[in-house]
Amino acid sequence: MFSALAVTLACVAISPQEAPTSEVVIRTDSLEDWDGNEKFWRAEDGVLIGETTKDNPTKGNTFLIWRGGYVDNFELQLEYKLTGGNSGIQYRSFEPGAKWVVGGYQADFESGKRFSGILYGEKFRGILANRGKKTELTRVDGKYKSTVVGEVGDSDEIQSAIKANDWNTYRIVANGYNFQHFINGVKTSECTDNDITMRRAAGVLALQLHAGPPMTVQFRNIRLKRLPAKKKVVLIAGTKSHGYGSHEHKAGCMLLADALEKSGLPIETTVVTQGWPKDDSVLDDADSIVIYCDGGRRHPFNKHLDRLKQLTKRGTGIVCIHYGVETVKGKPGEAFMEMTGGYFEPHWSVNPHWVANYRSMPDHPIANGVEPFAINDEWYYHMKFLDGMPGVTPILTDLPPETTLKRRDGAHSGNPTVRKAIADRQSQHMAWARQRPDAGRGFGFTGGHYHWNWGHNQFRKLVLNAIAWSAHIDVPEGGVKSQPVTLEELKANQDYEPNDRFNPERIKALLSEWNAE
Repeated sequence: MFSALAVTLACVAISPQEAPTSEVVIRTDSLEDWDGNEKFWRAEDGVLIGETTKDNPTKGNTFLIWRGGYVDNFELQLEYKLTGGNSGIQYRSFEPGAKWVVGGYQADFESGKRFSGILYGEKFRGILANRGKKTELTRVDGKYKSTVVGEVGDSDEIQSAIKANDWNTYRIVANGYNFQHFINGVKTSECTDNDITMRRAAGVLALQLHAGPPMTVQFRNIRLKRLPAKKKVVLIAGTKSHGYGSHEHKAGCMLLADALEKSGLPIETTVVTQGWPKDDSVLDDADSIVIYCDGGRRHPFNKHLDRLKQLTKRGTGIVCIHYGVETVKGKPGEAFMEMTGGYFEPHWSVNPHWVANYRSMPDHPIANGVEPFAINDEWYYHMKFLDGMPGVTPILTDLPPETTLKRRDGAHSGNPTVRKAIADRQSQHMAWARQRPDAGRGFGFTGGHYHWNWGHNQFRKLVLNAIAWSAHIDVPEGGVKSQPVTLEELKANQDYEPNDRFNPERIKALLSEWNAE
């Protein structure tokens, strides 16, 4: 039994953590999968080359960024050759805004004799582990602290194994928050990052060309082996709301959590009820935060925007469901747009009940295995999106009928701008995804008013896919697997008792229809 007080339900994933590893051979015969300034980077004979000269210097460190995906738990092995200067391999990193600039963990190497093999934090706390050292990173009284907890070797002996102006093999192992560097088979440094304020679970992979004197760096034979990476998803359920069968936040979150646990994917879930967790340390190691709640001025996120910024800058995913996509204009709205790409803005967006018909799905992992579908819900539309929609991909799109605007203008019912948009036949987005520069991912989904709709296989699969994607899990080609939902499962854990309007036979008929599709 759940009490009326805030309850946290922690679940242990039943899917095997020992999932098969996968190895990717990263292309070095062209810059096709890479993003960098071609004034400095080129590919020749299977080698990536970064070069500065006296006549062609770089004003700041510039990076060649791999666009083949993001890295979390992995082993990376490559060969490098350096002539002059300094370079490094960025991993689980972020893009702070300027083009071809990256920050985060770096496996450093240089033409000198001190820094090759260290773990450096580019725009990210500085040296994290010196060569020959094993360190632990923590935060004490709000301040970052690096503590040497052991030795991995003598720095001079490590240097003797590194070849100058010749090819060397660099190996990086990132497993959880433990990082190990090896050069030519010799361990050079090790670090465990327990600084929960700053550490990063996922991010981009990039190669560095350092500012300063002329230099040339070359990379070849890059192999990335992905390791099993169990992801933690925290689902925050809002307080009681509309009544039986609608806005059933707790029941909806628990149903989604159960499906994720049984999906066979490396996911563990925690469901928090009654809004923002009383002890929000539960969010410290979250790979994704899902919020299903009443929004507007009452939205649980509104009072915790600084905390959310702290989490998202590390790459934490954010998923907002139904009323959870709505907040107020100003700082909260700006934060929501940054986290997920868009939000419901009063006097701009509208919340009619209607049958949306999603006739096609985009080429995006969230749509994997999702068939076109039509369903009645309170589908909000005319969202307020970031200007230009950077990193935003529409997922569910339809043209609402003009009957959705039959109400008078109001905070949720209509306004001249939305009326013109529909009159001009401008299609609207009811679900969208954002890939953020911090390597985090956001998703907004305006459906979910009717609790029974979680029994629709396509409706449910799309949201399960989105949650997995937001946690940096590779969504299976056929989508996240889940068993058809029964009426008894839908009735479980609701905040209210059935009322006179509840018609179980109608819901059974809908489930039968949906399961037959």
